Amino acid sequence: MSNSKQDDDAPVTYEDQKKINLFARKNVQLNELRSQVEGKKKVLQNVEDASDDLLLLEDENVNVDFKIGEVFIEHSQDETQDLLEKVKINLNDDISGLQKESSEIEKVMNDLKVQLYAKFGDNINLEP
Repeated sequence: MSNSKQDDDAPVTYEDQKKINLFARKNVQLNELRSQVEGKKKVLQNVEDASDDLLLLEDENVNVDFKIGEVFIEHSQDETQDLLEKVKINLNDDISGLQKESSEIEKVMNDLKVQLYAKFGDNINLEP
């Protein structure tokens, strides 16, 4: 007689443990990527604010300090605006790349969830 209900005492095989471990590693990676995205979004917001503030300067002949690494370099407002635009483009590219990587990790995690929940049902918790 076949039972359609999950076996409450399904044994955890080596392959199952590898999947569980992979899920855990991917979850850590995903959290790190999300943290990086949030950090880059904050930096991007700061750059956008600086760009807006630069537009509000009344004297266009004043040089503006621009920090590169640990050093401040004076540039004209136009040069500084161009540098800020390049920084914005790089940050947006970085954010897009991190979000794409996050999406790929989420796909792997969802596949693992399906496989593990199919075998273990409610006996396993794969939620963050």
